[in-house]
Amino acid sequence: MSKLNWGMIGGGEGSQIGPAHRLGAQADGRFSFVAGALDHRPEEGRAYAARLGIAADRAYGDWTEMLTGEKGRDDRVDLVTVATPNATHFEIAKAFLENGFNVLCEKPMTMTVEEGEEIVRVAQKSGKICAVNYCYSAYPMVRQARAMVRAGEIGKVRLVVTNFSHGHHGDATDADNPRVRWRYDPKMAGVSGQFADCGIHALHMASFICDDEVTKLSADFASTIPSRELEDDAMVNFRMAGGTVGRLWTSSVAIGRQHGFDIQIFGETGGLRWASEQPNQLIYTPVGGRTQIIEKGEGGLHEDAQRLSRVSIAHPEGFPLAVANIYCDLADAIAGEIRDGLPGAEAGVRSMAAVHCAVASAKDNGAWMDARPPMFR
Repeated sequence: MSKLNWGMIGGGEGSQIGPAHRLGAQADGRFSFVAGALDHRPEEGRAYAARLGIAADRAYGDWTEMLTGEKGRDDRVDLVTVATPNATHFEIAKAFLENGFNVLCEKPMTMTVEEGEEIVRVAQKSGKICAVNYCYSAYPMVRQARAMVRAGEIGKVRLVVTNFSHGHHGDATDADNPRVRWRYDPKMAGVSGQFADCGIHALHMASFICDDEVTKLSADFASTIPSRELEDDAMVNFRMAGGTVGRLWTSSVAIGRQHGFDIQIFGETGGLRWASEQPNQLIYTPVGGRTQIIEKGEGGLHEDAQRLSRVSIAHPEGFPLAVANIYCDLADAIAGEIRDGLPGAEAGVRSMAAVHCAVASAKDNGAWMDARPPMFR
């Protein structure tokens, strides 16, 4: 099987997410890193691309230069990853889709619901893939949980409780750190801070494992550090189309918590729990039975969990390999083998609709509101 050509926009030197993409895309030999516009400073971006082994004629100064250069090549990139600041995602993703490129976009996919719906339409019209990097859904034991729910192994889901809470932005004296400050600045982050940054990972995970969609929600936002315009803590209650009740907490000021992303699914005949800090294990409790630990790599797992496990039981697989699983599914999809676990543009616009709904609800003292994008109502 020949490698696919891959290019990246953003994710340059010092980026938090760039290394995970570069490791993930190349982990399984499915993609070759051949092109990039890696920095908003053209010369720095070209220099860093050269240090990563990209040929000089494909080390671009900005994304428009990369689009012009790649669309005229016979060996053009098969996939473009957009890992730039949030406000630029829509323009870049739309332009590459319209010119016949497959796209993986960092979340949030867009800043507005209208932009998200436009990306869905452009992707459908172009016939190209637009995926969103909800990479936590690609951990093998998350795929196991989803398969168990789909197979009816815990019965009808009654309740889902999830949170993504950490304390790394809890120091008020660090509030002006540029790597922190932008997340609470509406000019750069959009209408929401912590919920749009981390909370939508938890909301997407709930929809993904339950195989259901959020229809309405009620939210309470707080900015516990007064200098912040956007929230650093949020509590969101939600309901799903199938009747499941949802509870979600997300915070960046929960000092003492590290990554803090976990989810519990409670069904009529059993319950499941998964935590990102112990990603190899899925906790399963059948009604009236003893709690069991299902381990990544053990026998009898569902096919999707087996397929995305690389190393033997008891050996950890971390975050970059969860990202790698997204790239595996993308490589399969580009080859025509569609993987239904791949988060697409529809997931991206549903998340953005939920963000705007939560902002409006919080401003209206937690009023319940329709969380669906207009195109899916």
